[in-house]
Amino acid sequence: MRLAILLAVLALILVPAYLSVEADLRRADASLAAGDYASAAVDYEHAARLYFWRGELWEQAGRAAYAGGDRAEAIRLFERAPVLSIEAWTELGDAYFRESRVDEAIDAYQRGLARAGSAPSLYRGLVLAYNNKGDLASESVALINYLAFETDDAAARYRLGLVLTFDNPERALAELAAAAGQNADFDPAFQTMRTTLNLSLLEPDEARRLVVVGRGLGLVQEWSLAQIAFQRAVEADGKNAEAWAWVGEANQHLGQDGRAELERAEALAPFNANVRALFGLYWKRAEEYERAQAEFQWAVILEPNNPYWQAALAEIYALTGDLPTALAAYQYAAELAPTEAGLWRSLALFCATNSYQTAEVGLNAAHQVVTLLPDDPASYDLLGWLYLTSGLYPEAETALTRAIEMDPNLASAHLHLALLHIQRDHWEAARRELVLARDLDPTGETGAYAAQLLEQYFP
Repeated sequence: MRLAILLAVLALILVPAYLSVEADLRRADASLAAGDYASAAVDYEHAARLYFWRGELWEQAGRAAYAGGDRAEAIRLFERAPVLSIEAWTELGDAYFRESRVDEAIDAYQRGLARAGSAPSLYRGLVLAYNNKGDLASESVALINYLAFETDDAAARYRLGLVLTFDNPERALAELAAAAGQNADFDPAFQTMRTTLNLSLLEPDEARRLVVVGRGLGLVQEWSLAQIAFQRAVEADGKNAEAWAWVGEANQHLGQDGRAELERAEALAPFNANVRALFGLYWKRAEEYERAQAEFQWAVILEPNNPYWQAALAEIYALTGDLPTALAAYQYAAELAPTEAGLWRSLALFCATNSYQTAEVGLNAAHQVVTLLPDDPASYDLLGWLYLTSGLYPEAETALTRAIEMDPNLASAHLHLALLHIQRDHWEAARRELVLARDLDPTGETGAYAAQLLEQYFP
């Protein structure tokens, strides 16, 4: 009799609780399906507290909160769960990471690997976290583990190659080559880094080797890594002036000043042309053109046959409005290296942008660019622009049409063709080309200028 009474009492207690939990779960599932993640998280948590033996409900609550963007709540719920799946460990680590709690994110990813097993999502999280901390050694290990799963991730393979450039150039080259083979977009950077690393291997001095590596990383716009290379170089040899100068250059690219490092470099080696040129770049960016001119003049005196110092000095002359002297310096730079298309391009651009000596000098320079780079649509665009500024409209149309045939998405060619149509009073054709130029380069200078012309001529 007493047992029956006890069972009846238990039933009165447990049945409503059971029905309540089942109702919670039904509401949670419905809220989850409807995208009401906050309500789903609340109901799953309530069910988890009553069904204490069902630890997976804590994970479901945490994943609902994470899906709803409430990272702090997701962390609290996940950390209550006795067991988590790989997906949940990944989301827990991501939640910590997005909350800028990087060390805790790393701990979560590592706990996930230890308790749930290896998974690419966990290694990918570690890659991002170690990258955030600047821990290259740990990042490279995480990348290697990640790529064991995701062998076709060219971007990750490229990153691994870059990270390995400091200490393992042979493996770095292999990874960069594989990335380029998987995605042709990485091929230009691979070619640059292949040359860089081969040159670095010829350097017996560690500081100079690291400077070469850093310069290559800068050429492929990996300035954070370049800064590390240059910093390691000054640690290896504190009297290496070029290393100090390149630290200053890298700092500028990363939003820092860099002047102190450049001053230290110049104090160490006042007659080093590279140091002087890098300080010249600093003053040019600061729009202190007289100081920039003085530095580049020093570089030219120290290395009179270096065409790049001549071109840099020419740019300063142009910025200060001394066009005749700038033209002479650009011409001399091109004469010093007649097979360097970039120097002829600089000369042609100077003439075009300043409407100065376009027919007399600029057109020949543009033709030299086309001769040296006949497969580059930008070469024909430049030639068309010079024809346009020289008043040779039929020739301009032929060159610009050729550029667009080679690359229909070349915004600058559409802009120059629009300017040609404006000169000819072909207004509908001009409007069409301006719209194309604007839409093809929505955030660049070409697109901005096209938008300005659209407002001016087609309000």
